[in-house]
Amino acid sequence: MGYFAWIVFIGVLLVATSMAAGVIRRGPITSFAVYLAAGVAVGPSLLGFARVSFDHDNASWLRAVTETGLVVSLFITGLKLRVPFRHGGWMTAVRLAVPGMLLTIAGIAVFVHLALGWSWPLALALAAILSPTDPVLANLVSVDDARDDDALRVALSGEAGLNDGTALPFLLLALALLTAHDVGADLWVHWLGVDLAWEWLAGIGLGFAIGWLVGYAGTHMRHVTQDVAPSDFLALGIMALAYGGAELLHASGFLAAFAAGVGLRRVELRVAAEHSAQSDDDSPVDGTTAPAELLVRPNERSTAGTDHPVQTVGWVVSDALSFGDTIERLIGALLVFVVGVAVLPAFSWAGAMVALVLFMGIRPVSVWVSTIRDRLPWQRRLLLGWFGIRGLGSLNYLTYALTHGLAGRDGDDLATIVLTVVALSIFVHGMTTTPLMTWRGRVIERRHRKSGLK
Repeated sequence: MGYFAWIVFIGVLLVATSMAAGVIRRGPITSFAVYLAAGVAVGPSLLGFARVSFDHDNASWLRAVTETGLVVSLFITGLKLRVPFRHGGWMTAVRLAVPGMLLTIAGIAVFVHLALGWSWPLALALAAILSPTDPVLANLVSVDDARDDDALRVALSGEAGLNDGTALPFLLLALALLTAHDVGADLWVHWLGVDLAWEWLAGIGLGFAIGWLVGYAGTHMRHVTQDVAPSDFLALGIMALAYGGAELLHASGFLAAFAAGVGLRRVELRVAAEHSAQSDDDSPVDGTTAPAELLVRPNERSTAGTDHPVQTVGWVVSDALSFGDTIERLIGALLVFVVGVAVLPAFSWAGAMVALVLFMGIRPVSVWVSTIRDRLPWQRRLLLGWFGIRGLGSLNYLTYALTHGLAGRDGDDLATIVLTVVALSIFVHGMTTTPLMTWRGRVIERRHRKSGLK
């Protein structure tokens, strides 16, 4: 198709999914499944209007797009998490993102080595690529706004925010083992000290510090100068400083982006806790329980309300969320569409087998084992085990591997498995999300009714 034909096609697709959003939300499919199907339809196996392959030639621009989407999404995910660090959802998220992820990596690597006959380094590379869950595609089960303190959603959002950074050292190890001529003590010392410990600790620390300090200074300056202009550039600057600064220091840029969002939210919590504000109906608003962005109307900006710090930080957070959500959904839709175009030519039964074992075995068992000490309801543990959606993180890791020494037959084999697993995850998890969350809502409602009768 020509340039303008593609513009019309994209316009029709966006209008159709937007107008049908209510129907899609109540049905068994998601909007991302629609974008995936659209990509399959125009791909080389059906209409033949488009062709994209995840190979070394396309890896550079695909990596740039996936990286941008992940940074924005991770920042927004952190910004939406307003619950205190002592909340049980945070502890579950850490268990899922560290011991749960380690068990997942080990399970995938062992299965791929034994079932497919891959070498241990290549099997480890695939395991690291497939281990992160997705912060974009899991929008139906993740925290939707700052008022949401549901333990399941907090845990899944926290896990998705953390494990895109915590899995990268294992991909670096796999690539080092694949390309190194001599695997000696120096390689392991560098991996443990720099790739693992430094990346994790420095990424989280730097990101949180930038989010808190720049957010606090920016909010203070905007309040002092009575500035009511949109503050989306402030959010973009925090993302850029956190991610770029972390990468320059060889720390985890993904962990830094997530921690920067968490840090900016702590600014809002502190300002809201120190000051009181009045809502439109003159009822008192407690900043410790009501997110500051709910107190402002971003489309009705005036200097009348800038004399209160809570409203200033509310504008900052509101603009960041609005800007980030739009960019996140655009890039997510684009990449899912690209996966749809590429998946049929790359589809493999080996990938389908890996997806089946990962979704039905490795992920649920890893979650169950890692949350033993949390004493969670069995229904929540089952849902946590199932909602391990794969997406942008896996695509980004794949393109990273293809641009850092993985090429030839190994790169092609890796790409076919990853694309197959991601496509099946979008379809299968999307089909089951609404029914399972509806079932969970009924269980919680029955439990509340029973407790109310006692």
